[in-house]
Amino acid sequence: MVFGPASRLGVSLFEETPCLELMPGRSEEEVETIIRAVYRQVLGNAYVMESERATIPESQFKSGEFSVREFVRALAKSDAYRSRFFDTCPRYRFIELNFKHLLGRAPDGLEEMREHSTILDTEGFEAEIDSYLDSDEYQNAYGENIVPYYRGYKTQPGQNMVGFTHMFALLRGASSSDLKGSISGKTPVLNKFVIQQTPLPIVPPSGGAVGDGWAFQESGINSRTRAGLGASTEGKVYRITVTGYRSSATTVMNRVSKFRSSNQAYLVPFDRLSQEYQRIHKQGGVISSITAVN
Repeated sequence: MVFGPASRLGVSLFEETPCLELMPGRSEEEVETIIRAVYRQVLGNAYVMESERATIPESQFKSGEFSVREFVRALAKSDAYRSRFFDTCPRYRFIELNFKHLLGRAPDGLEEMREHSTILDTEGFEAEIDSYLDSDEYQNAYGENIVPYYRGYKTQPGQNMVGFTHMFALLRGASSSDLKGSISGKTPVLNKFVIQQTPLPIVPPSGGAVGDGWAFQESGINSRTRAGLGASTEGKVYRITVTGYRSSATTVMNRVSKFRSSNQAYLVPFDRLSQEYQRIHKQGGVISSITAVN
């Protein structure tokens, strides 16, 4: 099941679209549909020019020489994939995108990241791609003829909540493209959060609702501000994360934020928590989390 309303979290299209499987006796139209779906999944919804298409693997797939899994493998090893996500991205961005594109989920922890980093160091790019496609997990999830799909945003038995929240940072709606990287560029989205096993707030993607303009972006240390002089008599200070500000204007034309920062964090003593909560909402802020920091 999906956590929360799918339409609010930007995953409604994934929920409403059944997985695609290559069946015996398929028509040419069905084969073309599967080819488009593989391009969309493996290349992270990026636009593909005609000159970038993997024409030989496409031909082998159409003739029945390749299963869906082998077509996915060929596309993930293609120049189009390599130039987009390997040559121009840091190592851990490449690895987290491999998990997303080929296994449909976020990396589960530091050990998984280290394992794939070691494969890259010792065996290289193609062995790293093979490690996902030859895994038991891939076979159990997709087999030979199901197009990989995003599944990490669904609650599943045995899935930890940390990895579940991480998937929403990687999957920013059905119209987003991994070619452009995250909000902050092509730097890893999850690196330190995977290392520290830190959950992330789940917020709707930008444009999830008209005029809202919500967008997740990590709060840098410099963006933190302290409201008050220190902890109260209760000894608690709380961190309030605000994912976005929007004006309270009633028309769509005027719903343009007067704040440039899409993410802010405030450190607030317990006795001022209610006051700060009201102030943020009065200014049109959207609070994603409130956590104790001491």
